[in-house]
Amino acid sequence: MNFWGGLGGGNSVRAVALAVCVMLLSLVAFGAGKSLQIYFIDTEGGQATLVVSPSGQSILIDTGWPGFDSRDADRIAAAAKDAGVSELNFVVITHFHRDHVGGVPQLLSKIKVGTFIDHGQNREDSDVTREDYAAYEKAIAASGSKRESLKPGDIIPISGIRAQVLAADGEHITAALPGGGDENPFCVGQPDAPVDTSENARSLGTLFTYGKFRFIDLGDLTKQKEMQLVCPKNLVGTVDLYLTTHHGLNQSNSPAIVDALHPRVAIMNNGANKGGSPEAWQTVHDSPGLLDLWQLHYSIEGEKQHNEPDSFIANPEGMPDAGHYIKVTAEADGTFTVLNSRTGQTKTYKK
Repeated sequence: MNFWGGLGGGNSVRAVALAVCVMLLSLVAFGAGKSLQIYFIDTEGGQATLVVSPSGQSILIDTGWPGFDSRDADRIAAAAKDAGVSELNFVVITHFHRDHVGGVPQLLSKIKVGTFIDHGQNREDSDVTREDYAAYEKAIAASGSKRESLKPGDIIPISGIRAQVLAADGEHITAALPGGGDENPFCVGQPDAPVDTSENARSLGTLFTYGKFRFIDLGDLTKQKEMQLVCPKNLVGTVDLYLTTHHGLNQSNSPAIVDALHPRVAIMNNGANKGGSPEAWQTVHDSPGLLDLWQLHYSIEGEKQHNEPDSFIANPEGMPDAGHYIKVTAEADGTFTVLNSRTGQTKTYKK
């Protein structure tokens, strides 16, 4: 039995007790007046997002690419140091593509990891993905870290915040979360999305909640699976911060989900030559209620008309590969501040 089951993933006494404990710990953190920190680390078109709860516990979502002289592992370690983190409590692997799982061996040479979390076995019939999955299993076994596979509805037991799995291994939550459950008008007229048999469709997606602040990360979930979360009813509700799915590529980021989530701010973890597709960029940019879109990179494909001004881009056009990150600091009342590490510029969004 998976003792991390949430209220939406099972009815066991353990699950209920765990959920209550997480809620109590969250209340303690709120009273302490501490902040939630989120680092969007530049892995040049991969993903590595570091979440540090007000209690000081940490979750890293994905590990970027292998190779490049440990470039991505070094950038993750630097962000962890900036956040005051000496050990990663959890590393979530959304799926087993190289730009998400490939950096695990190098990461483990830089920093200790308590538990790896994933959706289960690799499901993709491709040599490269089988190779990366085998390297992942080997690295965990050698490190002594634990490994857990979670399902929709499960809760990651990190104190100070609630981290609930929304999608994993091709499945999704079936009961509406608090604030969700309404019919979604943005589903009307959306074309049927093609079936995706790759690991992208198996992505483990998570909703992070800290008081009134909500942040969603769906990995590389593709359109058919995205839409199952919000059509015909929006099971998730709205969020404050949206990490563009699949690096801002057109295979994801359907208007049905982007507009239903109604984010106040979006972060695009694209690279210069990957992600930031014009169509997806426009969908996010035009989402009703969106105040700002921040980008890790200037998108060459997007050209000038599908990129934000340089002040909202961590690594702008023509700049050397400096690996600048974007950081979000959130408060329990729903207020949050975005920092561009290149410029030091900040912007605060009040609830």
